[in-house]
Amino acid sequence: MAAGGVYGWASWCYGASSAPSGAVALVGGAVLVLGSCAAYFVLVGGSGGFFGGLLLSLGMLLTVAAADQAAARPATATCAVREVHTKVQQSAGDGAPPARTVYRFALGCPGGYPAELKEDRAVAAVGEEIRVAYDPAHRVSAELEGRTAPWKPAAWAAALLALSATIAWAKRAPEGRPERLGTS
Repeated sequence: MAAGGVYGWASWCYGASSAPSGAVALVGGAVLVLGSCAAYFVLVGGSGGFFGGLLLSLGMLLTVAAADQAAARPATATCAVREVHTKVQQSAGDGAPPARTVYRFALGCPGGYPAELKEDRAVAAVGEEIRVAYDPAHRVSAELEGRTAPWKPAAWAAALLALSATIAWAKRAPEGRPERLGTS
């Protein structure tokens, strides 16, 4: 239920014409997430409550990411790529993931918006044109046209929320009375 509430809040903040300001949206979302996790911890208790609450919070944050990806970007524009900037993000430590390159494309779009696009791959060279989907009200970031799909963060959110629910369910089993198969 908590994830549904957070998804509804995020969807309203990202997509409604009567959406609250950014500060109100952030504080409201934080209260929903932290309040839900605190309630989970109190109801479940112990280490299961802590780790289940942690999984619940991560699942709800991924739910917000899914709401962002599902948010409407009703306008499209054909934009010229004016500049391409790359930044390599290094990882440190034993077994760390390889370095990741982030591309920032400075765009020349009709009307001046969107002015930039960030991607994890090179999608165009300087001087080429790309189709960009964006929200004229500036509530969500611009994306390549046809690129946004909420399925990946939604699947991860569902997995973490299911694991959190499993921990809560397992803690409800009567303690001190382990069930054994084959005995009566």
